[in-house]
Amino acid sequence: MRIAVTGSTGLIGNALVAAMQQRGDVVVRLVRRPPANASEAEWNPTTGFVDPAGLAGVDAVVHLAGAGVGDHRWTPAYKREIRTSRTAGTHTIAQAIAEMPTPPKVLVSASAIGFYGDTADLAVDEDSPAGTGFLADVVVAWEGAADPAREAGIRVAHPRTGLVVASEGGAWQRLFPIFKLGAGGKLGSGKQYWSFISLRDEVAGLLRLIDDESLSGPVNLTSPNPVTNADITKAMAAVLHRPALVPVPSFALKLVLGEFSQEVLGSARVLPTRLSAAGFSWQEPDISSAIRAAL
Repeated sequence: MRIAVTGSTGLIGNALVAAMQQRGDVVVRLVRRPPANASEAEWNPTTGFVDPAGLAGVDAVVHLAGAGVGDHRWTPAYKREIRTSRTAGTHTIAQAIAEMPTPPKVLVSASAIGFYGDTADLAVDEDSPAGTGFLADVVVAWEGAADPAREAGIRVAHPRTGLVVASEGGAWQRLFPIFKLGAGGKLGSGKQYWSFISLRDEVAGLLRLIDDESLSGPVNLTSPNPVTNADITKAMAAVLHRPALVPVPSFALKLVLGEFSQEVLGSARVLPTRLSAAGFSWQEPDISSAIRAAL
């Protein structure tokens, strides 16, 4: 297959591109600068430009680009960047492929479990309604920005990704060094659910969304076994053979992280019902195996 990818240099994008190339796909990286070689094509979500030559003949488009949610403190300006980078970029890609004489068969357009908001102990899946809060509102708008592709008859799948367990990026990139020093501990009460997925299962899930014509709309990319932050703390300590006795109180997280602390302390017990129904097989279904794989 010939597949165009945005966000190809990020944690997930880099691993996905490697997996696609390994299975024989031809990958076109959409970049926000002049192309360096024939495997790249330029796009600009700010101006709404996508080089049509770069999309010519593609069978699928995977759109992963967007500002990192936890990369900066949530100032009003950065919250606008989080939202705009997702909605403008998604609309640009969706509109571009909708206008193609021969459009790709599928658009896999990134999303997140932030859609559900804080679910406390309640288990939710793809049939559950949107939650409340900043990220939930962003995800609703983010998925909606792909409407031009849907309206053109293109299959659109939204992988609602959980917390990716990987040493190269995301939350665990910050957690591993702390726990290796024996300074790890639960965050807040530790009772909040963290719906995770290993990087290998994330990539496999995205490939399944590209290939499986029966999957469209929201599809949760999470482990079938969500666990609490306290459970994760115990697993990290056991796998790394380090003590984990230094809890971080809620007030400290709020002081350091500001509004983003609501997401760290919030609970999301998300189940991958549609992926399970499609017969997907997880390689790291539990938190301990996911941590070991990341190491």
